[in-house]
Amino acid sequence: MPIFLSPDARCCHLQGRRLSMVLCAYKVQDGADELIMPYFGARLEDADVPAALLTSERLASFDTDNATLPFALPTAGRGDFRPAQLCAVGRGGQRTTRLSFLRAEVTPGKPPLAGLPATYVEREDEAQTLSAHLRDEVTGLEATLCYTLFSRHDAIAVSLRVLNAGGAPVKLRACASASINLFGAYDLLHLHGAWGKERQIERVGPMHAERVIRSARGASGHQHNPFCALMEPEATERTGGVYGISLVYSGDFQIAVDEDAYGQTRAVCGLNPETFGWTLLPGESFQTPEAVLAYSDAGLNGMSQIYHALYRTRLCRGYWRDRERPILINNWEATYFRFDHEKILRIARTAAGLGVELFVLDDGWFGERDSDDRSLGDWVVNPRKLPRGLKGLAEDIEALGMRFGLWVEPEMISPNSDLCRAHPDWVLRVPERTATQARNQWILDMSRADVQDYVVEAICAVLKSAPISYVKWDMNRNFAEYGSAALPPERQDEAPHRYMLGVYRVMESITSAFPEVLFESCSGGGGRFDPGMLYYMPQTWTSDDTDAAERLKIQYGTSVVYPASTMGAHVSAVPNHQVGRVTDMKMRGDVAMSGNFGYELDLSQQTPEDLEIIRRQIERVKRIRRVTQQGAFTRLISPFEGNLCAWQFQLEDTVLLFAFVTLQSANPQMRRVKLADIPDGRWRDEETGAEYDASVLTGAGVRLPFIQPGGQPVGDFKSLVMELRRIG
Repeated sequence: MPIFLSPDARCCHLQGRRLSMVLCAYKVQDGADELIMPYFGARLEDADVPAALLTSERLASFDTDNATLPFALPTAGRGDFRPAQLCAVGRGGQRTTRLSFLRAEVTPGKPPLAGLPATYVEREDEAQTLSAHLRDEVTGLEATLCYTLFSRHDAIAVSLRVLNAGGAPVKLRACASASINLFGAYDLLHLHGAWGKERQIERVGPMHAERVIRSARGASGHQHNPFCALMEPEATERTGGVYGISLVYSGDFQIAVDEDAYGQTRAVCGLNPETFGWTLLPGESFQTPEAVLAYSDAGLNGMSQIYHALYRTRLCRGYWRDRERPILINNWEATYFRFDHEKILRIARTAAGLGVELFVLDDGWFGERDSDDRSLGDWVVNPRKLPRGLKGLAEDIEALGMRFGLWVEPEMISPNSDLCRAHPDWVLRVPERTATQARNQWILDMSRADVQDYVVEAICAVLKSAPISYVKWDMNRNFAEYGSAALPPERQDEAPHRYMLGVYRVMESITSAFPEVLFESCSGGGGRFDPGMLYYMPQTWTSDDTDAAERLKIQYGTSVVYPASTMGAHVSAVPNHQVGRVTDMKMRGDVAMSGNFGYELDLSQQTPEDLEIIRRQIERVKRIRRVTQQGAFTRLISPFEGNLCAWQFQLEDTVLLFAFVTLQSANPQMRRVKLADIPDGRWRDEETGAEYDASVLTGAGVRLPFIQPGGQPVGDFKSLVMELRRIG
């Protein structure tokens, strides 16, 4: 894991298990020192930086050297026409910043980022941190780049802190977290989507133009995830070099990737400059979120496993990080707003008899919330629906042997609410303009300390009022206009980031006050499935689309960055409420077993046959959930490439194979699925008793039983779950 610093502290080599990054002070034409990144990629075995990396060929070109140097912190207004990480406007109004290298030091461990989510270490020997200090002599702006190299993961966490050490205000127009410089051209893989079809995989080839992934919605969003992978053009799931860039942030972001005319690729990741601005008075500083960089020479799946292990164990925190998550039943699709105490108990009694461990009461329990056009912000129980309150319902649920959970949407406010009538200035809006409604609601101005305090007090009061073990934290709309009544005109562009900082403060306060409550984040489904949320809440509702066939792509795409332990996955009713499709109970359950398992239907209305399937599903989930939540996940067959899909989990002496067929075809091909990276030895199928050598499972593979003897297809939407145990 060591970070090697040269004796003169001008060159640094971050040497991981299978990656290296080199940073050096480099003298430019006028003799000043600038920090460059001449190398990032596969591990260099020499601790000393190779001399070849410290030289730069002068290009006979119309451009200056600045247009080709691999700056570690590229700035605007320098003649470097690639994406800039930092753009600062000084007293004279110019946007030129030139940061000279001052010094660097290496310290053990990893410092936290105040007020921001970030990866962490539990012992100092888990990581080392390089801090590189730079300064602009004209404006007095000082910058510190921090690079943390983890000992157990081929990942580097990067962030930037900017201090105004000059005598005049400085306006930050762009302040991103990290940039990398690579030689050559790379495919770009990203996760796009929309509500109900989040994190669809798309791979595009190199191009001599900027490729930009961004959100300007006030949330990371359904449309683009704050992640991309730069892949060698020949790289596959299992082979080739892949670079990952993941931003630990939940608001507006941008990742810009540019291949220049000289065979170089630069990527800059951080806050979206379109919706960002920040005024630094003398003595003030600004801290960016962190970006986590990963490198794998074992293809996209190798990169994914780096993120899975790091995010599962050193981003997610707290009581539930390493514990098995409970099987739950949520009443939303069973009742929507139409429920009362007795109706909920009827569903709960059936669920308890089947072995469900947690009942979650969704939207509609507070204020006058009989529809989605009222009462958000009025976090007081509705006595007409729940005459004994949350406490009475929770006690009745617990008497059945289950825990009790609750849905909330603390960041929102209904125009028709007591809170809005009392505090209209608490709405995030632009003065003298009509605030846009979406889902009949507005957004609370979480940049304000008084709003934050209200939300903390109101939600804590609810959680103290009853034995609540689980909270689903929703956010069902994004920004349109943004503006804060608490900010002066010249600082209105700070509102989006201040909003996110306020949300983080509220989440930290509430989750810290109730450390044993399991919190799950949600945003219209998976509209805020990002690393920032996982720091406060160890799982996220993956999508409002609960159709089993649709979920194959959603969960497969989500796995490119995020571990299965972070994915909420439920069995819902058919015809499915989002797409109208009918799939059998087994298929729906097998898909959901690859995440945090639950049900979202009226169990009291199921057929005896389906209830027996559900009983067996619950028994299996309790048997295998430690493997699905903590094991290594490997993608095997992509649902984006045909009608089959397969993946596996492996933990210690257990391997789980999940395989699915969506649409059958006439005269179908006979298919086998080859498992991957299974430890040597003999393995037994726990259902059939058949035994296999590991070489058979990885070499010959397992026949998918989606064709009956004689060649007759079994039909659409079928699934297989194979439990393999090592026996020698």
